[in-house]
Amino acid sequence: MPLNIPGILVPFHLLKNPRLVIPHVTVKDIRQIDFLALRNAGYRGAVFDKDNCLTIPYKDTLVPELEDAWRECREAFGEGNVIIVSNSAGTKFDAGGIQAESVSYHLSVPVLRHNTLKPGYSCIASTRAYFSSLRVPILDDELIVVGDRIFTDVVMANRMRSGFTSSSSYAPIRARIGGPLAIWTDGVWQKESSMMRWAERRLLDMVRKWTRHGETSSVGTDIFVRELPSTQPRKTGTALTRLLDMMR
Repeated sequence: MPLNIPGILVPFHLLKNPRLVIPHVTVKDIRQIDFLALRNAGYRGAVFDKDNCLTIPYKDTLVPELEDAWRECREAFGEGNVIIVSNSAGTKFDAGGIQAESVSYHLSVPVLRHNTLKPGYSCIASTRAYFSSLRVPILDDELIVVGDRIFTDVVMANRMRSGFTSSSSYAPIRARIGGPLAIWTDGVWQKESSMMRWAERRLLDMVRKWTRHGETSSVGTDIFVRELPSTQPRKTGTALTRLLDMMR
């Protein structure tokens, strides 16, 4: 993984605005996201991270458990309105865009080509340019940004906020947020960067304690979260089968 200078500089930005690390929605994985409810609330487009959000790190194929949720997402927002913004595929480190092409093929959505890693402002500008170029342009406050990293995905979404928000409890959720909806997936499909993830979680916990707006319930985003689907119980078999299962 290349050195992420914009990500390294995030803690300095937090000295001015610590709320940048607070997600609006926290889920275990995308199966908990109610995409139809998001669409009904006026959200029309989505930005997704790749590694540990949709795929195993360094793999280009969707995690099998996410197939139904991913199909629902694409159907809810429509073709071209869902994109992957990754710090690997589609960057200047992706020689010839080979990985971007592979990811786009396997996930059936475009991969943004960008030269600056998330959450850099140049990456944000490239993201905005993509959605502005659509036949029906999508505004910042009509986007959701989904990812498993606080310092990249959540900060990127919060940096796109306009600063003009409504404090009225009767205003639509989008008006109260004033920018993209930041959705943090705090479950991982494969452990990596354990120290950085621990540091992100600790910082998020501290910021939530320091601020009065750490709870997403004040915005009403709980309507976009549903329970994880129950796992099917493993079928019982012979004693030998059960023993082999335990040894796997």
